[in-house]
Amino acid sequence: MTDERVGDALWEALERLPWGSGVVFRHYGLPVAERRALFARVRKVARRRGLVLVRAGIEPMRGEAGVHGRRGHGLRTAPAHDRREAVAAIRAGADALFVSPAFPTRSHPGARALGRARFGMLVRGLGVPVIALGGMDARKAASLRPFGIYGWAAIDAWTKA
Repeated sequence: MTDERVGDALWEALERLPWGSGVVFRHYGLPVAERRALFARVRKVARRRGLVLVRAGIEPMRGEAGVHGRRGHGLRTAPAHDRREAVAAIRAGADALFVSPAFPTRSHPGARALGRARFGMLVRGLGVPVIALGGMDARKAASLRPFGIYGWAAIDAWTKA
């Protein structure tokens, strides 16, 4: 997940992602022209590194592999914070879900985290790939593997030294 808070650490984070990983381009706060220019730079890195690039937000971007959180072409991912949202997203055509917040996270201070047990109950039997989000790192992702997660997403975990 890209975010304005990441700043220039975005480029190192993109270089550190494993081959074939995905990137959800957000950067909602940028003016449209700046957002498109940044997307184009991220797209170049994504292509070189074999990363799947989807965009969030309403403006279509040239070269996106799909969209996050809305209808569009290509891969469709959606956020889910509870079972009702997850089922609704799947019925609306989501190909994969970002389930959050799995654990306490700096980006949503005070938000009630799901924790392992509630996360497991939420994702059971959904039938689409589930990507854990919220306070994630490699150790926490390993703790969620028994629930069949496809992968995990983060902002802070990829920008820390």
